[in-house]
Amino acid sequence: MMDDSKRQNMTTQKPAISAQNLCKIFGDLKAVDGVSLDVYPGEIFGLVGPDGAGKTTTLRMLSSTMDPSSGGAFVAGFDVGTEAEKVKDNMAYMSQRFSLYQDLTVAENIAFYADLYGVPRKGREQRVNELLNFSHMVPFKKRRAGALSGGMKQKLQLVCALIHTPKVLLLDEPTNGVDPVSRRDFWRILYQLLKKDVAILVTTAYLDEAERCNRVGLLHQGKLLATGTPTDIKDMMEGEVVAIQSGKDAWTIQRLIQKTMDATSVNVFGDKVHVVCERAEETIRAAENLIRSRGLAFESARVIRPTLEDVFVSVLAKTATAEKNDDGNSEDKDQSMGHLDIDRNSLETGGNAVTVENLTRRFGSFVAVNSLSFEVPKGEIFGFLGPNGAGKSTTIRMLCGLLEPSEGRGKVAGFDIGKEPESIKRHIGYMSQKFSLYEDLTVNENLNFYAGIYGIPSKDLESRKAWAMEMSGLAGHRKSLTSVLSGGVRQRLALACALMHEPPILFLDEPTSGVDPISRRRFWDLIYGMAEKGVTVFVTTHYMEEAEYCDRVALIYGGNMIAMGTPMELKTRYMKETILDLACSRPQDLVEEIAALPEVRDAALFGAGLHIVVDDDIQGEKAVRQVLESRAVAVQSFGKASPSMEDVFISLIEAVDRNNGKNGGTP
Repeated sequence: MMDDSKRQNMTTQKPAISAQNLCKIFGDLKAVDGVSLDVYPGEIFGLVGPDGAGKTTTLRMLSSTMDPSSGGAFVAGFDVGTEAEKVKDNMAYMSQRFSLYQDLTVAENIAFYADLYGVPRKGREQRVNELLNFSHMVPFKKRRAGALSGGMKQKLQLVCALIHTPKVLLLDEPTNGVDPVSRRDFWRILYQLLKKDVAILVTTAYLDEAERCNRVGLLHQGKLLATGTPTDIKDMMEGEVVAIQSGKDAWTIQRLIQKTMDATSVNVFGDKVHVVCERAEETIRAAENLIRSRGLAFESARVIRPTLEDVFVSVLAKTATAEKNDDGNSEDKDQSMGHLDIDRNSLETGGNAVTVENLTRRFGSFVAVNSLSFEVPKGEIFGFLGPNGAGKSTTIRMLCGLLEPSEGRGKVAGFDIGKEPESIKRHIGYMSQKFSLYEDLTVNENLNFYAGIYGIPSKDLESRKAWAMEMSGLAGHRKSLTSVLSGGVRQRLALACALMHEPPILFLDEPTSGVDPISRRRFWDLIYGMAEKGVTVFVTTHYMEEAEYCDRVALIYGGNMIAMGTPMELKTRYMKETILDLACSRPQDLVEEIAALPEVRDAALFGAGLHIVVDDDIQGEKAVRQVLESRAVAVQSFGKASPSMEDVFISLIEAVDRNNGKNGGTP
């Protein structure tokens, strides 16, 4: 991602951010342990690591909102300890708890921050409109911030943080809960800031975003394990990576290989299984024979260059194994579903867990959900996708009996959503975007509270709690205050609370938003375990690789259903164009030029490269190659690729936008 000239310029520049042996101690916990790093003007530095690694604490010290215990740092040439006001004058900081004013409209919030940052009146309107357009929030300028969905609030925070152009930009997981279309646009804005020599330090749970950074730091337990370009970090990978493309059987194949073959690690990545091994060719032959012998479906098995996520998962899994061996912690063991003893009548084969007909919800003149009709069979993992503000959470709240429909009808677990909401609540588990945990209670006290809410008999309480603790990997956390838990542990506690009464249907609203890749994989292991026992899982997500894990997927936009089917059906039925995958140096510099080619339908950043959408692959590839040759771009690989769920998602959304534009447009 960084060419030689850029690397040379950095050696002569003064860093915009410079941390030396930065430490932060909370009681017995060393949250940040001797972190040293430099970030230069015109550079994006990505800080990645598992939940609780110390990323947020590091950013808080750099922003002068928290004093270091030892060590120090300079931001824009000013000492974060003694010159805090000057640091803040030259910096913008978007924290995970960025303050929006809930009673102000979108436009009023932006105006407030523009005044706070001293943005000149001249040119302000153009900047505001640019940011509103990139975030697709123009139709919502007059809506109160408190009435926005969680993802839309996140986008508004981005807009407010970017309203001025600082020397240094600190972003703490800025795209957490943001849909793929908006994430793509957000990175386009960041690259524009680089042209103005802004130094950007960003933490992220999306490892494809880390691929786009000039340099990356891998943080674990407060220590930087490695720093370098994405290529440097990938070179840390021990062994080779074999990718087995499967689709619907990926999780079954992963478990099969894990139990029967000798491999360093086996993980699911979307519709592929990545096997880290010593001898790739032997592994491919053995895996193909094993998969065929079990009658499972797969398309190909081949050696690939490791991704940053491969390295992240491999390094941290190895570290976790070492720690487990040292202290005997069993948290990472394969979790069974224990004595999951759901009412068997609710899990009889056949029939639907959810049935919806013409479901509609209006808020005044705004139609949030527009005449949805669909069915979810019992025992299915049903993915519900859509951009921020599409109506996903509103639909789930109606199905959970928390919000009355304006029109239409539906049944959940056999109960009418309009007439029997209380009965529905007793037969479902619901995990909202905010997890609904009480931070001043311990893990044990939260479990007790939800047991009382669900009316669990006292004679069953201890066995239910023991099962929930084992199932969700909470061993050792029983007495921990919820407020001190990492995001991944809180996530599993929220799931345990939602499952205390062992419901036959589980609603999960963006349950993995903002947690690290290892926590996401562990969470989906739990979901698959529940589905195998017959639990119906209704899940929303902005991680498109997670859509691959669902039996079926529905996509809504503007409150309307625009597609539904299995992941493979969506990729074959709705993705008629060809995808060209380009891996090259500095792909961000090529996006606009390639997208403007007459032979190209669209071009977008995808991981560390580009996905280019064309109608004619021969003419499209020829036109792109001419650009690459004229710019003397170093190309690692270029050719046709199978569409991903992210490609399908973006293609469908943009098709609706094009059609609406022709017809006058609707938000």
